[in-house]
Amino acid sequence: MALPNRYSFPTLADMVENFFGADDDMQRFWDRSPKVPAVNVSETENGYQLEVAAPGMNKDDFEVEVKDGVLTISSESRSEKEEESEKYTRREFSYSAFKRSFVLPEEVEAEQIKASYRDGILYLDLPKKAIPEAKPVKRIDIH
Repeated sequence: MALPNRYSFPTLADMVENFFGADDDMQRFWDRSPKVPAVNVSETENGYQLEVAAPGMNKDDFEVEVKDGVLTISSESRSEKEEESEKYTRREFSYSAFKRSFVLPEEVEAEQIKASYRDGILYLDLPKKAIPEAKPVKRIDIH
């Protein structure tokens, strides 16, 4: 004789999910995937613009480099917080880092790239090289 559903016992998976499922801190502990900021890339007639979403950071937190036609944006931050009382000492450490690299198109003038940071977004302007104006075809008369 089978028991009705209301008397069924939870599985181990159900118990684990109920215990850990509602705890965001536990989810962050288990979630070890790298955190990289989202990047938007747009092209205009005069160049490209990259927008890196990095709220809560300062402009000094970034390092932007161009080497061998590759643009690299990186950041590394560490913090330590210590709290003491007569019964306990608690120390918390935080570390975050990311690195994004982009192969630059040949038409980008790497020496003219400019960066700015405002409202939680790192903006990079990548101007295109000036295209020399095509000279008209010169006809040569045959004598």
